[in-house]
Amino acid sequence: MKFLIVFVALFALALAAPPAADVSVVEQKSDVQADGFKAKLVLSNGVKEESEGQLKDIGTENEAFSVKGSYSFVDDDGVTYEVNYIADENGFQPQGAHLPVA
Repeated sequence: MKFLIVFVALFALALAAPPAADVSVVEQKSDVQADGFKAKLVLSNGVKEESEGQLKDIGTENEAFSVKGSYSFVDDDGVTYEVNYIADENGFQPQGAHLPVA
């Protein structure tokens, strides 16, 4: 369920971005298995996304999906922002130089 929340949040972020002219896919890879996945996306405008998910404690009442990944983009001012994250039974845990630390 949390994986779905993270995926929807990233999808919403992509839709909220202003349309870019002539953006193309430079690299796209995905490997989806029954117990996990790996995915990578690189766009010509500098957007990069890489993630890996794994189903943990399969078949138990503690079964959970854990996703580890990162995404980055280049701001209009030319600054590159990168976010590394873990999304698991403890929620979405982002880290980035531009994000506040609690």
